[in-house]
Amino acid sequence: MANLLFLSYSGVLCFLQEVLANHIAGVPIPSSKNAPAHERALAAAKVNARALNMAAYGFFISAPMNHVLIGGLHKMFAGRTSGRDKLLQLLVSNLFIAPAQASVYLASMAVIGGARSVDAIKATVLKGFLPMLKILWVSSPTATLFAQNFLPAELWVPFFNVVSLAIGTFFSVKVKKMQLAAARKRKPENRDD
Repeated sequence: MANLLFLSYSGVLCFLQEVLANHIAGVPIPSSKNAPAHERALAAAKVNARALNMAAYGFFISAPMNHVLIGGLHKMFAGRTSGRDKLLQLLVSNLFIAPAQASVYLASMAVIGGARSVDAIKATVLKGFLPMLKILWVSSPTATLFAQNFLPAELWVPFFNVVSLAIGTFFSVKVKKMQLAAARKRKPENRDD
């Protein structure tokens, strides 16, 4: 039951990440005036198919991966509380867990964004890997130090899911704003044709 709760929690957070990013970036969600009331309500709330795909990503990919990675990290360092052990835990997190999380996240976002070939997915991962890793290398030690000092082990996975929500929302807003700016630049060109 607890695992289902964590899966659902992660799915909801990923869904919220997409909806929040749509709102913050000002992404228009198209809906006709003749559309059914529920479609107009979803468009007004900035809920689209991508938000539902993000919920599935959180439930089926992110939560199980984070449960295994962060749970494994906690088990590896259980009972080890010296300053040296905490530093070693941060290094393991930054050198192994953060790159795995970044790669899986970027590959999943590529598929959700429409990439269908291995080359397209690989290109997306390679393009976003280093910028994302830099953010993770700053946020992960901060979050890990907080968790080490203030949270019981059972709350680590949900805590890191909330941290991922904030970081993912930041990246999504950034990407969406760039896409909207590029679309605005293309619009005048299309009118001249």
